[in-house]
Amino acid sequence: MDQKKLILKKYTNRRLYDTEKSIYVTLDYVTDAIRRGRRIQVTDAKTGEDVTPAILTQIVLEEARKKKFLLPLPLLYLIIQYGENVLTDFFEKYLEQTIRNYLLFRNMADDQFKQWLDFGENYTKMNPQDMAGLAPFKSMLDLFPGSGPKNQKEDKP
Repeated sequence: MDQKKLILKKYTNRRLYDTEKSIYVTLDYVTDAIRRGRRIQVTDAKTGEDVTPAILTQIVLEEARKKKFLLPLPLLYLIIQYGENVLTDFFEKYLEQTIRNYLLFRNMADDQFKQWLDFGENYTKMNPQDMAGLAPFKSMLDLFPGSGPKNQKEDKP
């Protein structure tokens, strides 16, 4: 993700302008750029103020509207009820790291599961002599379709 930031200008008519391509863009365009790994920076064309957080929030709310919900109702009530006082710390310090940890764990679990599947496929091709050390894992490995060594004798009727 070494791409440079996508610099946008926000005009008073709520239009966004891509300074890189010199075109007006939609929120969907910005959303797609972010999904491709781009970071954005949005400045108010008139004041020069950084309005990136407001645009990112707007994108999240639009995505929630399309899917009918984003957060559970009790959490939304807490956000409104306590506002900045209680939840700012949580969002700034913990939520981002929690999501990053979840994504890291999910990727690690996916990788581990793929390795197990690959091992299960390789297990079916092993010679019986090579399998002696795997005896404690036989019941787990038998769960894979077509498991068992190819050289294994088949039961004859």
